[in-house]
Amino acid sequence: MSFSHLSDPKSSLQIRWLIRRDMPEVLAIEQESFEYSWTEEEFLCILRQRNCIGMVAEVDHEIVGFMIYELHKSNLHVLNFAVADSHRRQGIGTKMVQRLIDKLSLQRRKEILLEVRERNLSAQLFFKQQNFMAVTVLRNHYDDTCEDAYIMRYRLVDEMNMSIIPITNRISDYYDADAA
Repeated sequence: MSFSHLSDPKSSLQIRWLIRRDMPEVLAIEQESFEYSWTEEEFLCILRQRNCIGMVAEVDHEIVGFMIYELHKSNLHVLNFAVADSHRRQGIGTKMVQRLIDKLSLQRRKEILLEVRERNLSAQLFFKQQNFMAVTVLRNHYDDTCEDAYIMRYRLVDEMNMSIIPITNRISDYYDADAA
């Protein structure tokens, strides 16, 4: 599947399966993106698992982003996600997340989960923009820094069965009483 690259109409974005020969470029993006980056052995160990899938974003035959995720019975779990610094804020990450959202269905997998370091504000804001919500904090989650992580979740909603529930609290009750 190809998308128009946002900054250059002659360029095209392709999101495809990660293959072994992509690893040098994926590792370079990983190392430029994260202070505590995965090693090649860690990537290969994860990707050998039956329920793990790797995808790359490619622009003009250059790998500019990647995503590693696990398939579970009721959700998808993103393990690693990065876009090359030179290609950030061009819609590539958004297209990759949209590809993942397209894999959800109301019958089976209804949500995407991921962890984000508490110091990684740019990732938190990016995923919030993609309609993910921070749902809990994992204390001392990372072995390398004892840093906390936020679990962020995207949940597919059934718009046909969604009902609007009015929000009430003490303040709204107070103002409703004044209006009467």
